[in-house]
Amino acid sequence: MKKIIRYGCMTALAIMSAASCNTKEFLKEEPLDFYTPDNALKTSADFQSAVNYLHNRMRHILFGGINLDANFSLRYATDFAVNATDYNPPVKLNDYKNTMVPTFNVVEVIWQNVYTVISNANVVINRAPKATGLSEADRNLFKAQAQFFRAWGYNMLANLYGGVPIMTEEVSVPRTDYVRATRDEVYQLCRKDLTEAIAFLKNVETVKDGAVNKQAAQHLLTEVLISLKAYDDAIATATQVINHPALTLMTARFGRRSDKPGDVYRDLFELNNQNRTSGNKEGIFVIQTDYLNPASPARDVIQWAIMPNITNLRVNTSVNGAPPTSQPAMLGFNDQLAGRGIGWIRPTKHFLYTIWGDPNDIRNSEYNIVRDFRMDGVPANSDAYGKWYVKDGFKAKATNFNDTIRNWYPILKKATFSEGDFPIEVIQKDANGNPIMSPFGGRMLFNASGDVYSKDAYLMRLAETYLLRAEAYIRKGDAGSAATDINKVRARSNAAAVNAGDVNMDYLLDERLRELYVEELRMVTLCRMGLLYDRDKKYNEKSGLTIEPYHNLWPIPFSEIERNTDAKIDQNTGYK
Repeated sequence: MKKIIRYGCMTALAIMSAASCNTKEFLKEEPLDFYTPDNALKTSADFQSAVNYLHNRMRHILFGGINLDANFSLRYATDFAVNATDYNPPVKLNDYKNTMVPTFNVVEVIWQNVYTVISNANVVINRAPKATGLSEADRNLFKAQAQFFRAWGYNMLANLYGGVPIMTEEVSVPRTDYVRATRDEVYQLCRKDLTEAIAFLKNVETVKDGAVNKQAAQHLLTEVLISLKAYDDAIATATQVINHPALTLMTARFGRRSDKPGDVYRDLFELNNQNRTSGNKEGIFVIQTDYLNPASPARDVIQWAIMPNITNLRVNTSVNGAPPTSQPAMLGFNDQLAGRGIGWIRPTKHFLYTIWGDPNDIRNSEYNIVRDFRMDGVPANSDAYGKWYVKDGFKAKATNFNDTIRNWYPILKKATFSEGDFPIEVIQKDANGNPIMSPFGGRMLFNASGDVYSKDAYLMRLAETYLLRAEAYIRKGDAGSAATDINKVRARSNAAAVNAGDVNMDYLLDERLRELYVEELRMVTLCRMGLLYDRDKKYNEKSGLTIEPYHNLWPIPFSEIERNTDAKIDQNTGYK
């Protein structure tokens, strides 16, 4: 079992150190048999455990180990999705003006958890160069990996909050004198960290699946350079990734299920197909997880949150010609459609119905977005049994508000699994131990099946690198080159080429939705671009009603301002 080293109060450090750290000499402990910052980082194994912990904390944020509202807020209340649990009447981020305030726990949770990554990265960055038990190559490599994580953390903070306090040294005693750096100063630190790290990181094809690599750092650096308006440098850095011989867009079927009906886009998201060991040459940085492995938590909440709550779906149907009555449309969750869903993150109408103008785009194929199903929960002698819920008109006659908001909307297959993927312990069985099947296909699942099983997830893949380079070209005024990059991505999806005259930032953001839906932390992207207000106002049917221009940046958490008694942290404009 791999040991995980935690750094006392530094692990919990957000920006203001916890009061639990005490430096009074008479309280100083002399550890004899447990790890502290002073005795932990000596060997290569120690530093590897410290880097593993950085992976763990990143996964904790991205997979929903943090507060669920905080995790979901990285995707909904944007042009991609609404919060379906608080849809009517609108509360939480469906009511931006009254919810996105400095005391909102979401802004504090994200802030604290990202600073935890940064503070632990600082320990490795500061100690690796002094570690006499390491070779020079190892010292450089461990420092470079930690610099990647620190840059990832600061880039995320700058994208969401603007300028934030910078700390690059270990902090072992409480501090209450932080000041905000400018947003550009934060991005410049990211640029410095990543530039230094790239010199020592190894290429993606030479490291283990999920490890920090040179191309991941170059991909992240491309985004940072765009934020710094260094567009030529961003183009050059993205080009290094795109031209790397071990990376390519996947254009032919591959991996498990490649012999079954489907398409290459679905192949990218099949279970165990994300890593290079499956033949995938598109993934750049893939978050790793293992089913029921306590060292690698399996619970990625995205499937549970984004799938409709289909077992609560009702339909009015006539049984033996009697007047219609309300009946459950489905027997229950089945693995042909998805695992358990609760309908918290409901895609917007813009995503579901507006952006898919090309009928040949495989990203909207039946293998990737399931828009209808046959009803098996109604009585067999009813007029609805075996009928299609949408095509045969039953959705149009829905009378329950939740049926149209949470209980049914198209299923995004990239966020879930395929038939046969769920472990045997979540499959319902009859008295003889045989799986219970729906009459129209699929094994029936227990209710818990949606939140006990997860798969590796992309943080970065090559398709996004093309779209980042396209963004740099657009900002530079070169729509022709931007169209070329966008069309490289569209061609893989059998989508028609876009003309240079039609390429602008709105088109690019729609293309990012088509290619990166579910994967992308859409809130972070829109705040980075300063377009959260514009896109949300235009395309989000709920939060767009209350969002204001100042919401393009999140507020600095009030708790951080309040405890910083020896210096002033200014609040972002518009927040009281």
